Amino acid sequence: MAAPALALGWGPLRFGSGGCLRSRVPRGPSARGRGLPAPVVLGRSATASSRTEAPGSGLYCVELLRKRDYEGYLCCLLLPAEARSSAFALRAFNVELAQVKDSVSQKTIGQMRMQFWKKAVEDIYSGNPPHQPVAIELWKAVKRHNLTKRWLMKIIDEREKNLDDTAYRNIQELETYAENTQSSLLYLMLEVLGIRDLHADHAASHIGKAQGIVTCLRATPYHISRRKVFLPMDICMLHGVSQEDFLRKNQNKNVRDVIYDIASQGHLHLKHARSFQKSVPVKAFPAFLQTVALEDYLEKIQRVDFDVFHPRLQQKNTLLALHLYIQSWKKRY
Repeated sequence: MAAPALALGWGPLRFGSGGCLRSRVPRGPSARGRGLPAPVVLGRSATASSRTEAPGSGLYCVELLRKRDYEGYLCCLLLPAEARSSAFALRAFNVELAQVKDSVSQKTIGQMRMQFWKKAVEDIYSGNPPHQPVAIELWKAVKRHNLTKRWLMKIIDEREKNLDDTAYRNIQELETYAENTQSSLLYLMLEVLGIRDLHADHAASHIGKAQGIVTCLRATPYHISRRKVFLPMDICMLHGVSQEDFLRKNQNKNVRDVIYDIASQGHLHLKHARSFQKSVPVKAFPAFLQTVALEDYLEKIQRVDFDVFHPRLQQKNTLLALHLYIQSWKKRY
């Protein structure tokens, strides 16, 4: 199957158009209202003195990101100095939530950890964060940038819903999950940069959806190793592909067509996000540097003819840091 080159743009999806932007609640004053398990102490909260005596909390967030979200770590390094620590805190918060699903053996335990984070956010906005490094850094970020609470809670709620080990029923369900997690994180990153702009929000929405789709594809080999398939069922059914086909790592044309359609949707969102580039404030561009890593994966999966199990897709891009720096220097996303 020969797919058109990325430079020329991929063709429209065969199952219908996507990328519709979901409306957002106004973000004015009225709207405010895997691996390194963090030490959780449910009964204790950080006092004012203990917060100032916890210099290791910032380093904890940086190390957590470096080990669990290296691309996010590199992107944070290229942010303005005044925004860097808050960005590390937000991404560390996202990692803490993302790794819950794979680190617990029972759904109820995962729900308990999500409840801890819901209470932690409530306590953070009450000025009394729990004595946990990510929570302490998140409290500092909220205090410094007056971050919107609703986006933090949305990330937790969506991650909690995703504790069920079930495949996405359709591509729209995957996009909704990505919007509520990845896009919400980007809205918060924009707030850290002092950006409240409709065009930037539109771009963030599409980039977040592209991120969610690419993450789903990248994680497929890992999920298959655990005999789980989370790819959208509507696209699999469209091409007559069953979950068993993926579990057996079949490489026939229909299986690759499924991956092509999903990857095309991710590329479409990336293209939509870049269509706003002239309208988005340049100051917002650093929040969108992850588009470099997304495009890198989409180009690589095209080169291997949409073989989601190809070993080349599991290799790190050793030039990613350089590419990110160049994109940052050019002031593009």
